[in-house]
Amino acid sequence: MQGFNSIVVFSNDKSQILMCKRRKDPYQGLNCFVGGKIELNESGQDAAYRELYEETGINRDDILLTHFIDYTYHISGVYVEVYVGKLNKIMAVQGDENELFWTDLAHNFFDTTVFGGEGDIGHVMAQIKKRESALFKD
Repeated sequence: MQGFNSIVVFSNDKSQILMCKRRKDPYQGLNCFVGGKIELNESGQDAAYRELYEETGINRDDILLTHFIDYTYHISGVYVEVYVGKLNKIMAVQGDENELFWTDLAHNFFDTTVFGGEGDIGHVMAQIKKRESALFKD
């Protein structure tokens, strides 16, 4: 089974999340969380920190990631690990793979004409809202 990760990055004040506009399929032109492949013999958490750094410049010292949800697509032979974290400071993000941008939380993240993932982004955001106090103990 091939593993992937999806990383929900909140700004340090939790007012925004980091998104990327995909430049290639899947979900070309749609807004998604950052993430990527889990390499062979790499832990999911190590892969999440690696992908986050490669795509945004955010490193382990800038954020604490929590393993939040997993999706397994048995027929496709794919699984996705979802991580959530909040930056511990204000910082600029930078990346070449996709266009990065901050967005507020007042969106309909279930809108599949804007957001990739066939509604998964909306589901993840709804679950984060329900469990915000456990995720962010500040």
